[in-house]
Amino acid sequence: MPVGTQKDYYVTLGVDRKAKPEQIRKAYRRLARKYHPDLNPGSKTAEEKFKEISEAYEILSDEKKRQVYDQYGFYADNIPQGGPPPRSSPAGPPGVDFSGFDFSDFQPDERQSGFGSSLRDLFSFFRGSERVREEESPERGADLEHQMHLGFWDAIRGTQVHLTVARNETCTTCKGTGKASGPEVVCPACGGNGKATRQAGAMRFSVTCPQCGGSGRARKPCATCGGAGVIRKPETFDVRIPAGVDTGSRVRVPGKGNAGLDGGPPGDLYIVTEVEPHPFFERKGDNLHTKVPISVTEAALGTKVEVPTIDGPSTIRIPPGTQSGQRLRLRGKGAPSLRGDVRGDQFVEVQVVVPKVADERSKEILRELARLNPQHPRQDLKDYYSGK
Repeated sequence: MPVGTQKDYYVTLGVDRKAKPEQIRKAYRRLARKYHPDLNPGSKTAEEKFKEISEAYEILSDEKKRQVYDQYGFYADNIPQGGPPPRSSPAGPPGVDFSGFDFSDFQPDERQSGFGSSLRDLFSFFRGSERVREEESPERGADLEHQMHLGFWDAIRGTQVHLTVARNETCTTCKGTGKASGPEVVCPACGGNGKATRQAGAMRFSVTCPQCGGSGRARKPCATCGGAGVIRKPETFDVRIPAGVDTGSRVRVPGKGNAGLDGGPPGDLYIVTEVEPHPFFERKGDNLHTKVPISVTEAALGTKVEVPTIDGPSTIRIPPGTQSGQRLRLRGKGAPSLRGDVRGDQFVEVQVVVPKVADERSKEILRELARLNPQHPRQDLKDYYSGK
């Protein structure tokens, strides 16, 4: 765990600071089921959120780690329980008291001591102090993902769906502040002095209390949201799915993600589509692929055949001498593209169907055809085996 982390793990899990271990465990399981990477494949937002709640649960589920976190506002393995009371000094950067430094264990050679590590810890504390002030500014809500199953024709033509999504909404009781109304009380984290003791290696110093921002006073957490500033609620609304979506397409619904914090804007909702396959049309990108059977006579002499398209029947010309497996193109007959007012193509694969010959007359005709039109379809194999 990096030293100097200024995250509020109680807010991350959405529990009160006096929550019991069972409440913390239930909150973690609920969030883990929602943001687990296996349930949100490809979602960076869900991956980061899962890391945050796992980090918070690691600390708050351990009695000793939680005690250290509650005392200092962060946790590190080298922080002693107990420790000196915060001291104040007019000198130094805002929120940091240099009078509490203890350099007695420092050595000039980094290879022989933790000097370099301590400095890195110190700088991480400075950055953490800046983050405390940043957390007070409005923060955009997290994006959400929703998996949706669609039929082939709904994906091709577009549709409107009635959707219900559970999302974080701004708490109406506290207006998103996470604080209850009424007079402020002494900050329970710092005891009212606005400072919190930190230790980085051999150094001990004071920083601005991350809970009250240095004022020494704080309001009680909102009873409705437990101090999170948001509450989980299902919302039902209509969403227009554009024509041409495919499996893996992401449809953005602005402002339907989680609510922002401290007056920040809400995130977005991304609908990830999964489209049913069609028994005749095979989709590859914006192109459609179909197979059409023709007779030996049609393949040899050429003809015109009617083939289905997503717009209805269309006539395609079969050139004389067409071979089985040959592909013909119908331009602009493919699926609509999400990139603009264009469409893909439809590729028609010809499959020559050989008739079953039972009567002698038909056999004589075929033998005569072979004499008049001699063919050597396996000549390449003969050349291969002969070494040519």
